[in-house]
Amino acid sequence: MEKTYNDPDIGEVILRKGRGYKRITLRVSARHGVTVSMPWFVPYREGLAMFLAKKGWVLETIERQKKRFKEEPVPTSEEVEAMRLEAKRILPQRLAELAGKYSFEYNQVRIKHNVSNWGSCSRKGNINLNLNLVRVPEDLRDYVILHALCHLRHPNHGPDFHALLESLCPGHRAKERELRRYRLF
Repeated sequence: MEKTYNDPDIGEVILRKGRGYKRITLRVSARHGVTVSMPWFVPYREGLAMFLAKKGWVLETIERQKKRFKEEPVPTSEEVEAMRLEAKRILPQRLAELAGKYSFEYNQVRIKHNVSNWGSCSRKGNINLNLNLVRVPEDLRDYVILHALCHLRHPNHGPDFHALLESLCPGHRAKERELRRYRLF
């Protein structure tokens, strides 16, 4: 369920409810707009109040993102297709290597062009990897793959998940921070 709030300074703000949301979250994207996600039982006015309380931060974030987009040109559709082909050649093979090395079993691997995540793991044991991973250094690529594989054993971000990920990828928190320097196209 969604409602739209038209802010005079920002424009459309999407207020989205869903059963999968555990708390109110605010997402800002210079290209895709502002979204407030909230559990289905939370009134829309609470999500809107959170947005309004953080509006200054939202405006700063949008400006920062716009500057960054000017510095990094968006790839053409031909460049994206070339990345897709390279990703399909490299990523499934590396996933299989790391899964074998650490005794993980997964169902399928899919290469996707997401703008919101680098990789994911479904409850059915399917691994999704973002084609943008071909643009990052190998150690960060391996971090994303290991992160997804660890979700096969721990489908959350609890202490057991982080302990497993740290044992397979020492310094994983630093790698997570470093990955934030790269953006998804």
